[in-house]
Amino acid sequence: MGIEQLGLSKQRSLEEWTEMRRNMEFEKKRFRKMFPSLAEEMGTDENRVRISSVRSDVAVGERAVGVAASASAKRFDNYMPDAVDFIRRCDNERQAEEIIDFLEKRQEITREYALRLRRQLRTKGVRSFGPKKQDDYYSRAE
Repeated sequence: MGIEQLGLSKQRSLEEWTEMRRNMEFEKKRFRKMFPSLAEEMGTDENRVRISSVRSDVAVGERAVGVAASASAKRFDNYMPDAVDFIRRCDNERQAEEIIDFLEKRQEITREYALRLRRQLRTKGVRSFGPKKQDDYYSRAE
């Protein structure tokens, strides 16, 4: 990857780049000195959190989290699957696109939300919505 592709100017001299790196190293040292425990924790893989899906609509994401949190009490009682739930059952992007088209045509999702779903599908793929939901997802015991 060339310097132009990174959006960097050729005008910066080697000395400027060296100085920037030196400053960054200083900031790292300063951070480690100010927050030694946090710096140590960030340096390990022990406390990493894997993000397995992305929700572009905050309200939909909050509802999904609420369902997951209350799942142990009354697993999916009166639960209405949303667009992402249907997309997670898809095997490929073509199927997911059909789901989005169908829900938009029936006006179960807005045009704007459909566009956001399509953009995420195109840029990040069908699994960016979460792992595939199997046929027995809602009926499986804990």
